[in-house]
Amino acid sequence: MNSTQVVDHLPGLRRYARVLTGDAWAADDLVQDTLERACRKWLLWRANTDLRAWLFTVMHNLYLNQRRGMAPAHLLSLDELPGDLPNAPAGGCDTFLDLERCLQRLPVEQRAVLLLVTVEDMGYAEVAKVLQVPLGTVMSRLSRARLRMRECMEVASPSTEGTRDKPTTLQRMK
Repeated sequence: MNSTQVVDHLPGLRRYARVLTGDAWAADDLVQDTLERACRKWLLWRANTDLRAWLFTVMHNLYLNQRRGMAPAHLLSLDELPGDLPNAPAGGCDTFLDLERCLQRLPVEQRAVLLLVTVEDMGYAEVAKVLQVPLGTVMSRLSRARLRMRECMEVASPSTEGTRDKPTTLQRMK
């Protein structure tokens, strides 16, 4: 393993850490801790195996270890969620904020699978290896995460409220 190989994976590690933690500062700390652990344990990585999967496994395990030391996470209702999140795009993009809020409401197990499959474009088998769970568990968690995200986004989106029963322009014209 050389530094160039690791540097190539930094953007993905940063994205994953940012959404796992929900906080830019905590994400930076998690990435740094991951890189420190990878450097200390580099002999555990086998040459000709997937370095990306190994780095994501190190990060995921570190994140879980850090969470174990914390008080149990309280799932907030949509009304309790903060109105501003760090690094939100300028102009207050409501959809981005809704997505961020809904992602943070997912259980960490579902959020991890959803992020690795959709954002990091990992295959199910690779995600199962990273998270050290069976392939069926990955598919089940992904399905539940997608369903919860869909439900949460429907609730969070003010543009869909009250429009389901209203006829569209086409329906009114008939």
